[in-house]
Amino acid sequence: MISFVLPAYNEEANLPVLLNKIADAMSAAGRPYRVVAVNDGSRDGTSAILRRHAERMPVEVITHLVNLGLPRTIVDGLRHAADRGSSEDIIITMDADNSHEPSYAPAMIDLVERGFDVVIASRYQPGAREVGLSLLRRFLSYAVNRMLAVLLPIPGVRDYTCGYRAYRAGMLKRLFEYYGDRVVESTTFSAMAEILLKTGTLGARAAEVPLVLRYDQKRGGSKMKVVATILDYLRLMARLAPGWPQPRRVRR
Repeated sequence: MISFVLPAYNEEANLPVLLNKIADAMSAAGRPYRVVAVNDGSRDGTSAILRRHAERMPVEVITHLVNLGLPRTIVDGLRHAADRGSSEDIIITMDADNSHEPSYAPAMIDLVERGFDVVIASRYQPGAREVGLSLLRRFLSYAVNRMLAVLLPIPGVRDYTCGYRAYRAGMLKRLFEYYGDRVVESTTFSAMAEILLKTGTLGARAAEVPLVLRYDQKRGGSKMKVVATILDYLRLMARLAPGWPQPRRVRR
């Protein structure tokens, strides 16, 4: 089973197109799938869109009554998908803003089935591009990724921050078993890097496929608070760098 985990906050303008693309990609690949959408306190028509699509495609909805932010939202979605499936299932995380094309999913699935635990749709592989992203955002993203690669290296990884990934469900089960409620301690979008880094402490085998990030297809403004996110990345590096790559003991 393939599970797509979509953290969604006020995505009524983007979700219909993305959900249709997921259905088309999985139909073409002939793969059974489900979508686990976590509606994070949306105030627009996100909830109604998810209900309508659930009538004609396998959509499961987790609802936060108030906005809790990406870290809690992605953890809730991943835990739900991991608990529902077997260790050999594949769980794909994507942004819900239509900037990630589901057409990359079959290649990512193939690499997981060939033995990798995490496969990243990477902006830093040959053939990758970023369309519609400001020069400043490109520079900041590149700088953060280079720092992570130097301080907290994971073999096979160049893009630590992109949220478009395919995980072997068994690896996520191990992640939750080991780290418990501390799978994510970050408070911003740096949560995605933290999840990847903590799979690295558990010996995850990682690979990448080149991604064309289509930020030009996104409707609506960015939800990232840039300064707060950069500071959170620095705190993340300070927490994990000592003793890297050995996993730390955590309280249950």
